[in-house]
Amino acid sequence: MKDYFILDESLYPSGLDKIEWVRRNMPLLNHIEAMFRNSQPFRGLKIALSVHLEAKTAYLCKVLKAGGADMYVTGSNPLSTQDDVAAALVHEGMSIYAVHGASPEVYEDCLFRVLSSKPDLIIDDGGDLVSMLHTKLPHLIPQIIGGCEETTTGVHRLLAMEKDGSLRFPMFDV
Repeated sequence: MKDYFILDESLYPSGLDKIEWVRRNMPLLNHIEAMFRNSQPFRGLKIALSVHLEAKTAYLCKVLKAGGADMYVTGSNPLSTQDDVAAALVHEGMSIYAVHGASPEVYEDCLFRVLSSKPDLIIDDGGDLVSMLHTKLPHLIPQIIGGCEETTTGVHRLLAMEKDGSLRFPMFDV
């Protein structure tokens, strides 16, 4: 049984079309996907991802899944979440928790659901996953191998945590 919270699963066809367009236009990611299918570097690992949930992010999720990862995904900004893309990822068998225009309470619940998967790796945009782990779900931190942060805002948050000694797992700044 799929575990998800999205607007409407029936929106998936247009989301799949968008992801397919991305796949056709990202030869490097296609190459990485082929390598991952063979090597399975993430086999048995859970990845929690919070990035703008649109077609490029969705294709990244598919590539990581091809590498063996169990993907747990939310959008890092409810206003950039594309509901059809979220539905396409659910259709592809991923656990997605994201709705365009979500209230702050629903957004926080989506973050919580992603982290409740007890992830091994974190891919964050803005630092909300890392912050929630450290403030509300610290019992999950021992499971975390590490992660990456892709925004200036998130990097500043990580640097502040590192400076005060509160960052409890390794993070790459991308």
